[in-house]
Amino acid sequence: MTAKSAGRLILCLLLCLAVGVVGSLATRPEIPVWYAALAKPWWTPPPVVFPIAWTFLYVLMAISLWRLSDRTPPSPARSSAIIWFWIQLVLNAAWSPVFFGWHGTRTALVIIIALLIAIAMTIMSASRADKTAAWLLAPYLIWVAYATTLNAGVVAMN
Repeated sequence: MTAKSAGRLILCLLLCLAVGVVGSLATRPEIPVWYAALAKPWWTPPPVVFPIAWTFLYVLMAISLWRLSDRTPPSPARSSAIIWFWIQLVLNAAWSPVFFGWHGTRTALVIIIALLIAIAMTIMSASRADKTAAWLLAPYLIWVAYATTLNAGVVAMN
């Protein structure tokens, strides 16, 4: 790996992990009071699971973006995958402040459904450019699908 490639990987990691940090700033203060008081579906994991899962997923996302931007030759498929990656990243960044910060559970449900679609589109686009980059996002898609059921459960129960 060249220094330039390593630098790109570090930038991708910093970008994706920064989204996680921003989300945690909206989330953490709300866990002990507001979130704790919500009725939640029985399949909701304990709060300690979320930061572990998300950190792992943000690292996989960063590696996927790095592969697309550094390891994949320029092409319309690569461009599409990167555009979809940015769309899903913005939606990802929006969800925590809306759900936790503003207590907008219904609006957050709309956002997370859009996020789920954007991740699927990112994977479909990436699969045409770099199959490994696409597969790196599969756990993220599965987790967000699960999180969508949790968000929907919170909306239904509260």
